[in-house]
Amino acid sequence: MPSPGPPVPHERILHLLKTKGPSTAAAMARRLGVTPTAVRQHLARLLEEGLVAFEDRGGQVGRPKRTWRATPAADAYFPESHAALAVRLLEPVRDAFGAEGIDRVVRERTRRQVAAYREIVPAGKPLEERVQALARIRRDEGYLACVEKADGGALRLVENHCPICVAARACTGLCAGELDLFRAVLGRDVSVEREEHILAGARRCAYRVAPRARD
Repeated sequence: MPSPGPPVPHERILHLLKTKGPSTAAAMARRLGVTPTAVRQHLARLLEEGLVAFEDRGGQVGRPKRTWRATPAADAYFPESHAALAVRLLEPVRDAFGAEGIDRVVRERTRRQVAAYREIVPAGKPLEERVQALARIRRDEGYLACVEKADGGALRLVENHCPICVAARACTGLCAGELDLFRAVLGRDVSVEREEHILAGARRCAYRVAPRARD
């Protein structure tokens, strides 16, 4: 049986739920090296604060398992990239220059990101090396990014948090710009498709990355 161990900060539980998805208290306890009782005590306080929610899921035998997830309110514990300021800046651009003005801002932002990312992502290297380098950049920017294996030899770039989510809701072109960014940085020999999207109600954003079929 694991020992109670050192106190587990709320942030560690929230980080686990954000990066690994819904989980039971027992599973979280195993990952954190503490007892399920200790985790449940934290979850009770997080529930009171509206930072987590739960669902009782029926199993094959026995009583239903209580599965916990982070709520949108928990995003306050993760980087938001000055989201409120970004929205305030976007609004006058839209008012003054219309949709075309916003599109120009997004294109310029993407252009600068492509230039900066290309200095770090190794061109011509194996696909996994390129995707891992891209994930490191995105982690540094607060996206809680990681790389998973996908079927058919493809990879999946996963972003468990969106630090520009507030701004992206006000300007959906930002999301389209990020998809263009990944395609430009990873190279023409790579296909990048969005599979999951936070703004569409998913828990995370996920992109399938695979070698492009040769003609």
